[in-house]
Formats: sequence, C-alpha cells, structure tokens
Amino acid sequence: MRRCSRTGCTNPAVATLTYAYADSTAVVGPLATFAEPHSYDLCEAHAMRLTAPKGWEVVRYEGEFAIPQPTVDDLTALAEAVREAGRADRAHEAVEGTITRGPRAHLRVIPTPPED
Repeated sequence: MRRCSRTGCTNPAVATLTYAYADSTAVVGPLATFAEPHSYDLCEAHAMRLTAPKGWEVVRYEGEFAIPQPTVDDLTALAEAVREAGRADRAHEAVEGTITRGPRAHLRVIPTPPED
C-alpha cells in the first residue's frame, strides 16, 4: 500500500497529484495504478485541501476517493514471485556461489554452509 507523499504523513494514498506546468494547472485525481516519478500520492485530507500557487488552477476529481483494494492480479503476481524464488533448480544455483540479479541488485543468495 502506498503512503501519502507529504512529509510526516503516514496515511494511505488515495489520490495522485500531477502538475501540468504548461497550463499552470494542478490535477488531483484517483490514485494512479503505478507510482510515477513526476507525480505525488496524497491521502484524502491532503487531496481535498490542496491549494495551488497564485495564478494556477486546481482541477480536482469530483468523486469519492477510496483506498484501493488488492486485486486478484496483485495476489497472483505475488504468488508467482514466491513460487519462482522457491523453485528447486534455483536451490542448485545457490550452491555454486552468490547470485546477483540486475545491475544494482541489493539482495543476494548466500549458500548454506555444509553441516559437519
């Protein structure tokens, strides 16, 4: 679950704020499916109280903001990731040594030390 982007706020995000600089407009709409680098996730309180600089317009979604519920697709993706991580052929790879995935992987598989 994503949290509000406002500093110090720990409430769940229900809306996404995006700026249209060319139009001097701040757009507050329902929570985007994915977090985008140039948008901000907001809780309901911050989404409703948002103000824009002088000369800017705020376009706000008129419907009710609601906390998104996990979908079957989310749960299926999580189950597939866990299943992939636990595959028997991956256990053999771990015996060979440390496995690093991706250019800056921060998780590593460390082989289990042999029992004496």
